[in-house]
Amino acid sequence: MKISPGASPADPSPPVGVDVILPCLDEAEAIPWVLARMPAGWRALVVDNGSTDGSADVARALGATVVREERRGFGAACHAGLTAATADIVCFCDCDASLDPSGLIPFVQEVRSGEADLVLGRRRPQRLGAWPLHARVGNLALARLLRRRTGLPLHDLGPLRAARREALLGLDLTDRRSGYPLQMVVRAADAGWRVTEHDVPYLPRTGASKVTGTWRGTWHAVRDMSRVLTAAGTTALPASGTAPAPAPAPAGSVGSAAGEANPVQRKEVRS
Repeated sequence: MKISPGASPADPSPPVGVDVILPCLDEAEAIPWVLARMPAGWRALVVDNGSTDGSADVARALGATVVREERRGFGAACHAGLTAATADIVCFCDCDASLDPSGLIPFVQEVRSGEADLVLGRRRPQRLGAWPLHARVGNLALARLLRRRTGLPLHDLGPLRAARREALLGLDLTDRRSGYPLQMVVRAADAGWRVTEHDVPYLPRTGASKVTGTWRGTWHAVRDMSRVLTAAGTTALPASGTAPAPAPAPAGSVGSAAGEANPVQRKEVRS
């Protein structure tokens, strides 16, 4: 299976008018690498979630828009970025140099063309130790629960994703901790969104993870996400007002047959 490291010179020009939300907590060392790979015409929204290493100053000096979120939590930072965004299409990406934001270009093209409502990245480690065992085990367990809960054949709850901003706001996401990305997928599935998943390269992060860097951190993340799956707030949402209007699947696409609520396409991102 071929995995693209991001946009290549042969790729078409990236769509303009995209906001990329980068939740950030003490990522000053990684920020230059991440921002240097931001596609031309896209705006980086670095959401500072209480950094003490000067992350906000580094990001601002490199041209990013900095949003301050005082309430600690991955979901709090992500949602602050979502509410601060103004572009029609928004993306999410970690700010720790483990994921290349240029890899979001085909994600955005797929959303903009109407092929999908939510596009997710399935992380594929590129080096030994890029994805610690405890974090991978936790992710596998949650992915299994997610498949059972939604019927979507997804394999990862990774942070690289793209969707339309107004539709995401319509999901009324409430989790402000580690369960935010999972709640997004569950509510999107309940609303009948077309969800796709693509392989993306996953590199060793810069610095120590604040969430899954230890078994204890991973356990807390799994606990937060498990609560999302069992919460009453994840019951089916009405499609009206929560997701873009369904569009016919392109010829030859891989998805569910007509009448199924949550068609999912499995594709590869190729260079």
